[in-house]
Amino acid sequence: MGKQKEARQNRLIREIYNFVCVNPGVGSAAIYGYLAADLKMRNQGLSARKIGFFIPRYCKKYIRIEKRSEGRMYFPIESLDNKIEDV
Repeated sequence: MGKQKEARQNRLIREIYNFVCVNPGVGSAAIYGYLAADLKMRNQGLSARKIGFFIPRYCKKYIRIEKRSEGRMYFPIESLDNKIEDV
């Protein structure tokens, strides 16, 4: 994997984890809204569906997934600090 792609992926993991720590129990649409609107990550090719695929693949060490009737909800894993310094 190239350096820029790896750096972008690590930033995305950090930002998703930090958002889920502040707002436990959110869905992928809320995470996408935060990334696109608040962090201005619009040019990354993100969508709520892609976030839903990204989290189980790359964030399973940091984020726990619960399937509920309203969809998948994401929670931080309790044993980690509130911030990830190096992924």
